Amino acid sequence: MQININTDKTIERHQGLDDHVESVVNAAIGRFGEHITRVQVHLSDENSQKSADGGNRCMLEARVTGYQPIAVSDHAATLHMAISGAADKLKRAIDSALGRLHDKQLHRTPTLADQTLDEVNE
Repeated sequence: MQININTDKTIERHQGLDDHVESVVNAAIGRFGEHITRVQVHLSDENSQKSADGGNRCMLEARVTGYQPIAVSDHAATLHMAISGAADKLKRAIDSALGRLHDKQLHRTPTLADQTLDEVNE
C-alpha cells in the first residue's frame, strides 16, 4: 500500500509529519492492505476561514481494488486530531465497502462454469 502525502502552502511538511501520517494510516487500515493500492493524503490549514469545527483539515482517499475510490475528511483544532479523525472514518468506510463486496460475492448467482467445476469435483 502506497501512501502519498500532499500539503497546502500553510502546512510545513517534514519527515516527522510524514512518519506520523504513515503510522496513523497504517494503524487504522493496515489490515486492509491487500485490498488497497494507494492512499492519497491531503493536509491543509483553513484557519483563515475561521471554521467552527477547527481550521485543520485532513482528507484521505483510498484506492480499493474492485471498488470506487473512497474519500473521507475531518476538521479539527489540531492537525494530529484531524489526521486521526480522518483515519478512523476511512477505516469504517473501507470496512463497510469491503463488507458489501463480500456480500455481493456470496449472493451472486452461480455461473455455468461454477456448476461445471462443482460436477467435476464430485
